[in-house]
Amino acid sequence: LSSTMILKALPISQGILSDGAVIAVKQLSSKSKQGNREFVNEIGMISALQHPNLVKLYGCCIEGNQLLLVYEYMENNSLARALFGKPEQKLNLDWRTRMKICVGIARGLAYLHEESRLKIVHRDIKATNVLLDKHLNAKISDFGLAKLDEEENTHISTRIAGTMLVLYDNIIKF
Repeated sequence: LSSTMILKALPISQGILSDGAVIAVKQLSSKSKQGNREFVNEIGMISALQHPNLVKLYGCCIEGNQLLLVYEYMENNSLARALFGKPEQKLNLDWRTRMKICVGIARGLAYLHEESRLKIVHRDIKATNVLLDKHLNAKISDFGLAKLDEEENTHISTRIAGTMLVLYDNIIKF
C-alpha cells in the first residue's frame, strides 16, 4: 500500500448474497486514491489464506474513495463481547469452551506466523479481534495487511487501520 493511503474503518453491516449466504461487509474510507491497485493486490493475497481459525475474506470492492471488504458472518460476535459485553450480550463460556477458543487462537496465529506462505504477523491480537462462529470456534480477524518479508525477515507494515467490530446495524441484499 502507498504510505499516503489512510484508511478509516466505518461500521460493519450484515449482508445476504444471492445464494443465501450471510456475510459481513466492512466499509473503509480512503483519503487517497493512490495505492488502490496495491490494496487490491494485497487483498487478493490475503483472501487466498484459508484456515479454520481465520475469518474468511471473500473479497473487496473499490468505488471512488469507498472500500468494502466482504467477510464470512460470525454469529456470536467477538470474544470481547462474549466475555465483557453487557449482561444480555455475554455468553456463558465453560472452561472446556474457553480452552477450545484459546487453542483456536493459537492455531490461527501459528498458521499466520509459521505455516502460511505470506508469513503474516498480526501485531494487534486482542479479544475484539477474535470472532466466534455459531459453534463458538475462534476465528482471528483484522490481521490486516501486516506481513513478514521472508527474504530479509524484516517486518513490513501495510496494515489496515481500525478494529473489526461486528455491529450489524443494516441488512444489505446483493
